[in-house]
Amino acid sequence: MDPGAGIDPGAGIDPGAELGIDPDDLPDGLVVADEHGRVVCFNAAAARITAVPASEALGRRLESALPLEDLEGRRWWQLTEPYGGLAIRNGQPERNLLLPGGREVLVSARYVRTNPAGPVRRVVVSLRDTEARRRTERSHAELIATVAHELRSPLTSVKGFTATLLAKWERFTDDQKKLMLETVDADANRVTRLIAELLDISRIDSGRLEVRRQPVDIGAAVGRHIQAYVASGQSADRFLLRIEQPLPALWADPDKIDQVLSNLLENAVRHGEGTVTIDVAPSASPRERGDDESTATVASAANAATSVTVSDEGTGIPEESMNRVFTRFWRGSKRGGTGLGLYIVKGIVEAHGGTITVGRAPGGGAEFRFTLPVGTPAYLL
Repeated sequence: MDPGAGIDPGAGIDPGAELGIDPDDLPDGLVVADEHGRVVCFNAAAARITAVPASEALGRRLESALPLEDLEGRRWWQLTEPYGGLAIRNGQPERNLLLPGGREVLVSARYVRTNPAGPVRRVVVSLRDTEARRRTERSHAELIATVAHELRSPLTSVKGFTATLLAKWERFTDDQKKLMLETVDADANRVTRLIAELLDISRIDSGRLEVRRQPVDIGAAVGRHIQAYVASGQSADRFLLRIEQPLPALWADPDKIDQVLSNLLENAVRHGEGTVTIDVAPSASPRERGDDESTATVASAANAATSVTVSDEGTGIPEESMNRVFTRFWRGSKRGGTGLGLYIVKGIVEAHGGTITVGRAPGGGAEFRFTLPVGTPAYLL
């Protein structure tokens, strides 16, 4: 059957008969022209992207309804000649083109023929807004610029101290050498952390963050972090750890949970004030609410969760910033840092199937709460 037969050029395509799906349900712009070059489909996304109502586009010639130009100002339809030229052509690959007014869109086209060398019966054009891609590109550029800036300082220090030691080793006392090497060691650790953060972000963005589950004593893990702060000079009175027993047996990646705890406690100590309170308590997983009574026993074991709340008594996070806390480069203050820590924390928690929220603590400071399902392996249920 001739795909172009029986279609009124001004009537548009019957979605059910011609496509099997409503074109307006598609996320990308869809424009279809018949064998005469007249538009027979112009979906809602195409109308949004081009700012041309479908009623105005239907029935018009393709080059008139969709006047595209390349980045050098040449008319795209005249260059590509979809209804002429080589009979073996089957379309145009995706490329950046300009709408009237200079708005940039991503356009690809498919030429539909009744047989491989036959005339074109349909030209199917896909349109995509470039804004999402631009945001992604800007985000990647910002990430590279931020990491490069953060790497410059420790690497400059490492280079300076090592060059000085190599050139004037005999002139320094042992105490001076030790101080320089300790500084080099601290800066090398900083570089290592930055590289680890960059790798974590890459894995989170690509969905390749691996979680290697083992039994984790979350209360003991929090206790170790508090002891480390006390050993480094913080007052033991600044920390209050409250553990509600009994806690469900938690299976998680211990290294990544340590990373989450380290970031949250560091934020509370560095940016908060007063007592840092850590509450560890059993919690119900959101999945459990959908289980029926017949599976309640299994659900109770499999869907139990542990929540950890870290709060301080500082000024807290402004209400207008709450929705940006877990985005890249957000900084609660100007006290340094890459602004990547909480973005990574959210990625790790979600990779475990958990959730994390931010709010205002009872004492007025910031309150971060993350909840992790027990993650018990299926063979133990």
